[in-house]
This record gives sequence, C-alpha cells and structure tokens, in this order.
Amino acid sequence: MQNNLKELAQKLRQEGKTYSEIIAELKVTIVKSTLSYWCKDVIMSQKATMRLNALVNSSLSRARIKAAMIKKEKQRAYINSITFNNLYLQNYLENDDFARSILAILYLAEGSKNRSGSLTFGNSDPRIIQLFIKLLKQCYPIDNLKFRCTVQCRDDQDVLELMEFWSKTTKIPQAQFYKTVIDQRTIGKITKKLNYKGVCRVDYFSAHIYHELTCIANIILS
Repeated sequence: MQNNLKELAQKLRQEGKTYSEIIAELKVTIVKSTLSYWCKDVIMSQKATMRLNALVNSSLSRARIKAAMIKKEKQRAYINSITFNNLYLQNYLENDDFARSILAILYLAEGSKNRSGSLTFGNSDPRIIQLFIKLLKQCYPIDNLKFRCTVQCRDDQDVLELMEFWSKTTKIPQAQFYKTVIDQRTIGKITKKLNYKGVCRVDYFSAHIYHELTCIANIILS
C-alpha cells in the first residue's frame, strides 16, 4: 500500500504537482516531510518544473501580501490604542491657560519673530493653520478684519483654486488675501505631491498678542 502511494506520489511530482496537490489527489493524509523524502530523486520535465516554480512563486506572493496585511492591521490597532489612551488630552484645550501655552509653542515653532507689530504664522498643513486660528480666537478677543492671508505656492499650481481652498480653510474672505507669492525656484518644474496646497501665511495685526506669546514661549523654554 505504501509503495503504491509512493509511486503515485512520485508520478504526480513528475507532472509538477505541489505536495498539497499530491495529498489532495491521493486523498490520504501524508505529512509533507514524507512526500519530500519520497520525491527527492524525482526528475521533472522543464514544463513540470516551470509549472511548480510558478505555483511556488504565486504562493509566496500571496503569503507576502497576507503577512503585509497582518502587519498593517497590527500597526493600525497599535495606533488606535495609543489614540484612545490619549483622547482625554482634548479636554485640556478647553482650559485657556493651557490653550495659550499650546498657541505660544505653535508660534515659537512656525511663527515669524521679525515683526513685533503683528503675528505671522505659516504652514502647509490645513489642520495646523486651523488650530492656530482656533486657539487665537479662544485665547484673545479677535477682530476678524485684522486678519490677512498670503498663499505661497509653486509655479504650476492654480492660484485661484488655492486661494479658494485656503479661504474656506481659514474662514478669512479672499478680499483679505495679499497677492499670491510664487516660488521662482519651481518655474518649469512639475509638482509631484498631488495634495500639496502650497503654504498659507496668516497675519494678524496685534503687537500685544505677539509680545505675550513670545514671552510665554520664553518662559516655557527657560
């Protein structure tokens, strides 16, 4: 019985069958290590070898894809757990003193320190710009007419489209936008980042707020 199985297994192997296919066709339970021993001296035709290699490569490709998906899912679960464990920090932003400290750090990182008569804050991330404006309005009495915006972009970008985008993002009317500044170094070069909306520079005219945020930042740094 075993010799018959061995011969049948060797014949199927000669045809380029995988061990899983051989087990399925023989309809018996044989461990793959036994099949490997039985078939170690089997010589396959070029066609059979090509078939087997194609199946093995396909199996490896599926295994890699599955492994990548599992890794990605684990990473997603890990990030979700970190996010969940830190959600309570959102509540701290309701405290004006905490919010003012965050605002000062934001300005320390991305704000201009060359114009003491006004705030100048720029970033390419809409969320950062929105957070800056939100905290500014939360911490200080703001006159919306004192806002000005400037879009800084690449040469091949649609200026009108960018102005509309940043006007909606900041809720500052386009009438309060300065002339768009185009980076001359990008002339003749294609923008590779499809979602890149340029940089939005927000100006707010208040020497007092500028000096206070600068002082708070210095306190935090000391």
